[in-house]
Amino acid sequence: MQQPRGAAGGRGCALFPLLSILFVQGVHTVLSLEISADAHVRGYVGEKIKLKCTFKSSSDVTDKLTIDWTYRPPSSSRTESIFHYQSFQYPTTAGTFRDRISWVGNVYKGDASISISNPTLKDNGTFSCAVKNPPDVYHNIPLTELTVTERGFSTMLSSVALLSILVFIPSAVVVILLLVRMGRKATGAKKRSRSGYKKSSIEVSDDTDQEDNNDCMARLCVRCAECLDSDYEEAY
Repeated sequence: MQQPRGAAGGRGCALFPLLSILFVQGVHTVLSLEISADAHVRGYVGEKIKLKCTFKSSSDVTDKLTIDWTYRPPSSSRTESIFHYQSFQYPTTAGTFRDRISWVGNVYKGDASISISNPTLKDNGTFSCAVKNPPDVYHNIPLTELTVTERGFSTMLSSVALLSILVFIPSAVVVILLLVRMGRKATGAKKRSRSGYKKSSIEVSDDTDQEDNNDCMARLCVRCAECLDSDYEEAY
């Protein structure tokens, strides 16, 4: 009676290494394909939205690689296939996303992204990206929550405010400074005229120098005009 037990025990010991090998291989297979996607994506009505998905595989990309995108509406367990890829692109031709799904990925760079054109509020929901690259077929399934909203008045107001800060406010400051300076000059001139103010010798010399400079500039302009006239006459 002890021999059968020994035989069973021997068979159990013989199977243990085999099970260990299978377990290790299974873990390796699960970890050989990894997929990443944005957990949350925000978009606006009418503006194209990109759903990013990338993958890493231990095997080379072949014609057997497949990509599947699915969509699940809010508060629902129903899923809808919206895109399939295997050597060629197969966007859905029916349902909510008909003619609105575009391929923007590159499988040879590990990119399985798609885009949605003309999004609406009805596109809110959960998207999932699945990639299989045989023999790598086991992987995680990342989910992306899409929230589509309308651009409200507050968003437009913030854009206008930013434009005002960058353009109009600096210009307004310059104009105000110029007006203040002109007002001060006018006030000073009125005070001098009322009090019988007389210019000092330094101010008189400054005015004289300014007049001399103006005379010099006038003479230079006249001289240039005479030179141009003489050249014109010689040409004829």
